[in-house]
Order: sequence, then C-alpha cells, then structure tokens
Amino acid sequence: MFVIVGLGNPEKKFRNTPHNIGKEILNFLQTDWKKKYNFSNWKTTKKFKAQISKGKIGKKKVLLVKPLVFMNLSGETVSLIVSFFKIPSRNLIIVHDDIDLTFGQLKISKNRGAAGHKGVLSIFKKIGTKNFIRIRVGVRPKSQKPKNLETFVLKKFKREDQKLVKKITVLCSQIIEIIVGHSLRKAMNDFNK
Repeated sequence: MFVIVGLGNPEKKFRNTPHNIGKEILNFLQTDWKKKYNFSNWKTTKKFKAQISKGKIGKKKVLLVKPLVFMNLSGETVSLIVSFFKIPSRNLIIVHDDIDLTFGQLKISKNRGAAGHKGVLSIFKKIGTKNFIRIRVGVRPKSQKPKNLETFVLKKFKREDQKLVKKITVLCSQIIEIIVGHSLRKAMNDFNK
C-alpha cells in the first residue's frame, strides 16, 4: 500500500495559502481519482487524526491522507498511519510547500533534510527516518525570498496565481501516478530537470 499525505493546517482560514498547497493537491487527487479509479469520499477518522480516502491504482492500494492536526504536528498523523498499516518508508509520499523552490517548481526528493520545514521535521521525529519520498512544491516568489516567511506562507494566493496552482496540481498528480504505477526512478528522471 502507498500512503500519500498532503501537509497543511486544518482550519478554513488557511485554505488557498502557500502553506496548505499539499492539502489542496490531495483534494484535487481525490476528486480526480474518484472518477478515474473509484476512490472513496473523504472520511474523517479520529483514530488517525486525519481525513482519508482509499482506492487502487492498478493492483496497488493507495491511501490519501489529510492530517487534521496543525502543520507542526503532522508527524502525529503520519506515525499513526504508518505503524497501523505497517507502511515501509519507501511507500510513503509527503506533498508539501517549499520556500527554497520558486513558485511553480517541483522537486521529488528522498532521504534529505527538512530545510527548516516544521511539518517535515515533525514527521522525521515521529517515524524516526527521513528515508521517504517527498514532493516539494515551490512557493517562493521569483523576485526574492520574503522577509517574513510565516506571514507570506499564510497569505492567500492571488487570483493570477490560480492558473499556476492548477498546473502544479495536475503535474503532482502525474508524478504520483508514475511513482505508484512504475517507479520513483522513472518519476525523478521525467520530472527532476
């Protein structure tokens, strides 16, 4: 089974912000894959502190996960799911925002540092490894890194940014389908340019 987790904050006020792009991407996946692969509706589960949607891509079971805890506590949800379903770290995919990449850039990584991302750090601590797949979604403005990062990542996307958000979301979907259906290597060769 593959577990795909989209990081973000649970409250409505955080929707459509750079910090919640992981969750926005998971919402797209669930809607798209419901039609394509018959994924279930989102189900809220207190046991995992998350919303989950189940389905299959080919013969492989896939679990989509949106934590209901705050970003900095993401590891709580991830560790509960990984230990319950006995998921090997190679089958764990985390989708999250990355301020070190410019807006629109995507990078597939495995076994590398968190670069200060508190949600990712929380996962490292709770599951005891960083050897899992991450899809890092660039949110930094092309001009320069914002002075106040916390304020920037919690500001709503502008209307003119929506097209690029949609494009990124579709690309992420393709990347994840390749990882699940083929291999991480193929996804990295195709998209990490």
